[in-house]
Amino acid sequence: MTYFILYFFGIASIWWVYRVGWTEALKTILSVLIPSLLIILFNVKAGRLIFKNPMVGIISVLPTAIFIYRGSKPLVFEFNNVVIARDLPRKKLSTLLYGSLSH
Repeated sequence: MTYFILYFFGIASIWWVYRVGWTEALKTILSVLIPSLLIILFNVKAGRLIFKNPMVGIISVLPTAIFIYRGSKPLVFEFNNVVIARDLPRKKLSTLLYGSLSH
């Protein structure tokens, strides 16, 4: 079942990249992945420290998820700026070579 879920997410990611392009797909994936990883890591550590059991930390994810999600927004914003900054010279070059496409 785990392989089926990974396969499904892999196919969905490939389709998403094909539909919106690499930069938009990367920004979307990072904006979901970064807060999720921070929430999981924090709750495992908190569960281990407070309750001596990481599973209790995973179960009590809802209260901390809201704060960590909002707190991770600046980090996600910085990653998105890096992706945009890497793509910006390419867009400028294509505008210079082919002209504006909004004619």
